[in-house]
Amino acid sequence: MEMKLMGWSLIVFGLVVMVLNNACPANGITCQEALMTLMPCEPYLVGSGPGSPTVPCCAGVQTLVSEATSTEIRRSLCECLKTAAAGMKIDPARLKAIPEYCKVSVPVPLDPSVDCSKVPLF
Repeated sequence: MEMKLMGWSLIVFGLVVMVLNNACPANGITCQEALMTLMPCEPYLVGSGPGSPTVPCCAGVQTLVSEATSTEIRRSLCECLKTAAAGMKIDPARLKAIPEYCKVSVPVPLDPSVDCSKVPLF
């Protein structure tokens, strides 16, 4: 049963990637690229994986943070990830714990209900 749930989760994730493929370009990074970069985090975020993010997940988060070099990019990535998260059963507590586990400073609040238009201007 758990394997079926994970399979459906991956299917939903894949559909979101297809829909958002070019819908959220953020200068040098597209929404699809951002989602693919964070794909290793999916098992942790939906609670089907280990109790902490994996090394590939943290590497993906670090890569995305390094790409978010302007307000425009951060806001675009925020919208992309918020839309993708709406299609998955993400555990908000696990999402918020990623910066601490991965030892990375994230310039955008990790909250599925964040107002992306208010992402910091730095």
